[in-house]
Amino acid sequence: MPQDSAPHGGAPLELIAASLRRERTRAGLSLTEVARRAGLAKSTLSQLESGTGNPSVETLWALGVALDVPFSRLVEPDRPRVRVIRAGKGPTVFAEHADYACTLLSACPTAARRDVYLVRAEPGSPRRSDPHMTGVVEHTVLCAGRARVGVLDDPVELLPGDYICYPADVPHIFEALEPGTYAVEISEYN
Repeated sequence: MPQDSAPHGGAPLELIAASLRRERTRAGLSLTEVARRAGLAKSTLSQLESGTGNPSVETLWALGVALDVPFSRLVEPDRPRVRVIRAGKGPTVFAEHADYACTLLSACPTAARRDVYLVRAEPGSPRRSDPHMTGVVEHTVLCAGRARVGVLDDPVELLPGDYICYPADVPHIFEALEPGTYAVEISEYN
């Protein structure tokens, strides 16, 4: 199986495992310390680093915060300059408690501090996000459906073509209000 693919279009487990080991080593942190910072069991982190775990969006965000790296650095391999990601393809991770999937479209290049995602969600449990790293701002353009998006205390209902920008270093939400809801999201790291 190629490095950037995974069973059922899910997260690229081998890439995530290598990225976690690389970033933990770069940070000079033990498995125990990263697990503590991310609020995970050491055994869970060990499984993820060995490529046998199946991380959720929440787990990867927590690990990114614990390692002080963008989410994309954990799921995106180095790529050539010209890329096409076909609909339904690309490194995708799923939420634990919501019908929500996040596909990384473009990782933060060296000279920039942003990642681009395609977010797909269905009505039901909303995707509530814990705060990301300090200074992170999210930009969302709703492409189809209807959704409540933004800061958890004051989300805004969006229709196709609507744009919202909000601080993501506080609790925030993405709640699909119609089937087939999807959006393009940019996470900007300051």
